[in-house]
Amino acid sequence: MLLPKGETLEEVAAKFVWDVPPDYNIARWTCDAWAEVEPERVALRQWRDGQGTLDTSYGELSELSNRLANVLAGLGLGAGERIGIILPQSVETVVSHLAVYKSAMIAVPLARLFAAEAIEYRLAAAGVCTVITNGDGLAKILAIRDRLPALKHIIVTDAAASADAIGWREAIDGASPHWTAPATGPDTPALIIFTSGTTGPPKGALHGHRVVPGHLPGVQYYNEGMPQPGDLAWTPADWAWAGGLLNMLLPCLQLGVAVVHGGLERFEPETAFRLMAETGVANAFIPPTALRLMKSVERPAERHDLKLRSIGSAGESLGSDAYEWAKNTLGVTINDFYGPNECNLVLSSCAALGVSRAGAIGKPAPGHTVAALRPDGSICDPGERGEIAIRSPDPVMFLGYWQEEEATRRKFSGDWLLTGDQCVVDEDGYFHFVGRDDDIINSAGYRVGPGEIEDCLASHPAVLLSAAVGKPDPLRTEIVKAYVVLAKGFAPDEALAEDIKKHVKARLAANIYPREIEFVEEIPLTTTGKVIRRVFRQKAKDEAEGRL
Repeated sequence: MLLPKGETLEEVAAKFVWDVPPDYNIARWTCDAWAEVEPERVALRQWRDGQGTLDTSYGELSELSNRLANVLAGLGLGAGERIGIILPQSVETVVSHLAVYKSAMIAVPLARLFAAEAIEYRLAAAGVCTVITNGDGLAKILAIRDRLPALKHIIVTDAAASADAIGWREAIDGASPHWTAPATGPDTPALIIFTSGTTGPPKGALHGHRVVPGHLPGVQYYNEGMPQPGDLAWTPADWAWAGGLLNMLLPCLQLGVAVVHGGLERFEPETAFRLMAETGVANAFIPPTALRLMKSVERPAERHDLKLRSIGSAGESLGSDAYEWAKNTLGVTINDFYGPNECNLVLSSCAALGVSRAGAIGKPAPGHTVAALRPDGSICDPGERGEIAIRSPDPVMFLGYWQEEEATRRKFSGDWLLTGDQCVVDEDGYFHFVGRDDDIINSAGYRVGPGEIEDCLASHPAVLLSAAVGKPDPLRTEIVKAYVVLAKGFAPDEALAEDIKKHVKARLAANIYPREIEFVEEIPLTTTGKVIRRVFRQKAKDEAEGRL
């Protein structure tokens, strides 16, 4: 989708027509089709800190995934089997996904940072029969294996075969490079992405193969007309998360844009800038938490030869502070976008088309119908708060929650998928994220989202990260309480707490500033970088009720 000159988003959207092939298969369109016409084309570029880069071509990915598909078939596995993938960003991760898709099996990617208990819950819920992982993942799985009766096979990528696992290298080398794929279509189950569990037990969102073409308009939109000459994509987001896998990796591969990986086991802002400079990254997807951490790096544009053309961000409210920082410091306007795991990347910004506003998460991307709904299902007026909802059918929409029919039914109101996220749509059609239903703070009759408060807190030089929640209060129903991690060079004391309160009060309103601030060493995040506010809500409740 090249951005048409002189046309508005609304004009582009009015002409947009979905064209998903009836025999669509993710592996075919993201890899094998390129391998047939340009086998040497670079698909992946590994950044090896201090040791240059290492490229992997589409032809190599195609052959390796054919071999792995034969390995899986040799284990007696067939269509519909769930295959767990617990790996860092790597060639093996991509090969695993491609092999699963071309085998008509279902990939279940899980974050490598999950503890054993979190892995157990998800593997059991999805009925995973085979896991592909590395040595770190193997150690976690062996600790829980006796509680996973469905798990029959483990393939380990960085070790030789043993009594506990099949060695990747021996298995791949001994398999045929040729593979005849079974028939699949857009609705054939392909992928289970678990929800992040910010408000309750994670649920497995089951997607069909159409989930990748469903993402293409939004990906091209927030990347401002991708593919363009010189495009090279990167994200620090785990490829087990919808953000890393579906907002960047797989769509970029289908568009013929190489994806950078490696060299960043844990996010470190200075290293992230070096990675982007040394590889020539043009297109980055960087979640808000990572962007806030990157603000601590001094003079990044002066010290690093950046080639950035576009930056997208999603997963949490970005806020105007990070938006203005990137614009002024990096010379790039961040394109904020939005979408839940069940129907991802449906709202987006695109500065190249003039769709950009600080504090907003954009407008509906071409091909998607999104609205703010009242509790009765009617559409809100501009400026009225409502729940973000997405009209079905939509190619990016999930098939349902894995083996949870009732939860799937509750997710819809008629033709609308309900997200549980509150927003306000302004007069110009921009969506402004307010917060999840459970996160909304009700203080003296005023309902306020934590994102607005946290954004304002982030503009104070002493605040590195924060979490704002409602604390029960007999007079106001709830008061705003903020838990704050301080930036380097600042020490916690009452004077600083008062200064932060005044900072927010002066910039927001006298009725929604944090009446209490507690300094903490750490703010727990999901593996996708979202603040787990329920931890702090419970803590504030316990404190109010005298249990702390």
